[in-house]
Amino acid sequence: MLLVAPSPGGLEQARQGVLSYLGWEEVRAQLQKQDLANMDPLRWQILLGKRNAASKAVPGAIRQAYTTVVTMSETGAVEAFKVTVGEQSLFATIVADARARVQETAISAEALLPGGPYELWREGETSRWLKDLADAFAQHPHLPKMLNRGAILDTLVQGCLEGTFVFRLQRPDGSACTFWRERPEDALLKEPAMEVILPEAATLSGLLPALLAPGALPELWEGEELALQALHGYFAGGHVVHMPKEGYQEVVPIPAAPRHVVDEAVRDAVQGGRLWLLSGPASIWSEEIPPGMLTPTVHLYPPPSPVSPIDLLQANLPEAWEGGETTALSIAHALSGRAGVALPWPVVRKALDGAFNYNYLERTVDSGPWPCTYAGAANVRVRVSSEPKITTKPETKPGVRVAEADLETHELQDLADVVGDLKKAAAGYELKIHVRIELGGNPPEEVVEKVNGVLEGVAEKLRIK
Repeated sequence: MLLVAPSPGGLEQARQGVLSYLGWEEVRAQLQKQDLANMDPLRWQILLGKRNAASKAVPGAIRQAYTTVVTMSETGAVEAFKVTVGEQSLFATIVADARARVQETAISAEALLPGGPYELWREGETSRWLKDLADAFAQHPHLPKMLNRGAILDTLVQGCLEGTFVFRLQRPDGSACTFWRERPEDALLKEPAMEVILPEAATLSGLLPALLAPGALPELWEGEELALQALHGYFAGGHVVHMPKEGYQEVVPIPAAPRHVVDEAVRDAVQGGRLWLLSGPASIWSEEIPPGMLTPTVHLYPPPSPVSPIDLLQANLPEAWEGGETTALSIAHALSGRAGVALPWPVVRKALDGAFNYNYLERTVDSGPWPCTYAGAANVRVRVSSEPKITTKPETKPGVRVAEADLETHELQDLADVVGDLKKAAAGYELKIHVRIELGGNPPEEVVEKVNGVLEGVAEKLRIK
């Protein structure tokens, strides 16, 4: 708390200034009752000048009276000091005075760690209540006075996003929910049981799948592949990484995570299309990982590159064709041979979908059903289309630039995350996003209704028919 008190001498000067103004105002009022026509104009102007000067002096006299600042020192003792009031406001003058110990600039999350300048942690302490840390600057006199209490909470949340802290919330059933490199919901931040834990002492209850992608976590990926065994070691506890910061290497601890938590994040990342899993002949991407597949021999890779439908034509992939026909399985084997590694079935399936949609290829009369799983690929017989399909695109108006692509589900999520940035980048220009959702495989009506039920939460006009 900061108090500003007036000095006796300052109050007297302010009082004399107000009395001077009131005296000249009284003289003016008395003269106005007389005959102004017989009054000396020069004397009238002198009177008005005196009265206006006295009026202008009153605010300055009052400001000069309040120059004594009362606050608490770092030791908790009451102290007072005088400030010199100038052209800027009294508040700005006090904030600029180092004796007031008012902090305007933001505090970094690292400054709130043990060993930081604010001494918020006791010796050997590894966790604190979030509310205690957020309110500490308003409770302890040795800490600087923060103009915005919410800024402290924002700093702690930013520290959680950057991995400096782990947030943990104990549930009523005794289990705990942790947050690391993600922002908890605002309602959870108000929970009195929310803790702030140092990463080296934390055990994660969950792990965001996006954190396993290349470049998301420091020193996790050292090349184009990541062994599952190395991923388990990264979260085994006691692991530290080095991050460059202002000319030096900062040592950053990584919290522990049980193997089942890491494996669950891997499953979600692979199924969501963020990672590609290879283990012997198994190649899985954008599909569910079968039980028992996550063994020490598993290696993870970035998502595979898409295959163009044109690359499936006989002229471009002759090893897959025989007598003008082929099968989806033969195409998959040929593409994998070209790539030098078994390609995941969704990559091949998407390329075949494109070839069928653009009528580069067609299924034979005796072909098995499409789409299908990898197990049914041998039954899908394919030939070059006899009637090439002419595709048309919507007419683009003059002056309109267009970007279009078939997006995977995780890429669509990434697009949603940057819509705000898109609006800022295109400020002043019309930005439209056209959405087309396809549900293949001849789905039954109950599946269509379930999908439409989800889409209605976005927009009523977005329905699969």
